[in-house]
Amino acid sequence: MITDTRAFTVLLAAGGSAAVLAAAFGFQYLAGLAPCQLCLWQRWPHAAAILIGLLALLLPRGIAGRALPLLGALAALTAAGIGAFHVGVEQGWWQGLASCSAGSIAGISTADLLNPDVDVGAVVRCDEIAWSMFGLSMAGWNVVLSVFLALLWLAAFRRTA
Repeated sequence: MITDTRAFTVLLAAGGSAAVLAAAFGFQYLAGLAPCQLCLWQRWPHAAAILIGLLALLLPRGIAGRALPLLGALAALTAAGIGAFHVGVEQGWWQGLASCSAGSIAGISTADLLNPDVDVGAVVRCDEIAWSMFGLSMAGWNVVLSVFLALLWLAAFRRTA
């Protein structure tokens, strides 16, 4: 049992990122919702936060012990920032990436597009909401959860002496 509040908070923050990643993979592989490019980018900071959490639990509390929770907060805020950009693209507030639009099939011949035997891959658009709950898309939920995780990381930093 973990009695150290800093370690417990780090475990919650890193575990939260692990849960977000597990949910993303669940939506992809169990529910069949293929991720767009921005969805994939939102996963990387959570993976980094998990690694940072493991290091924060294993390393002594010296300089690294103080810096790692801040890096974890930065990773979570990075995921929130990418998610916020993605929400803006979904809502039409600004343009998304070229790799997230119908233009990303450039270079595929018309014959290949019309041939059912050729797998050209599905274009997953960043500006279309594939799933939402309570009015928030997956990207919106990522923003909310990532900000909460960043606050947990900052709480872990405050508990580092």
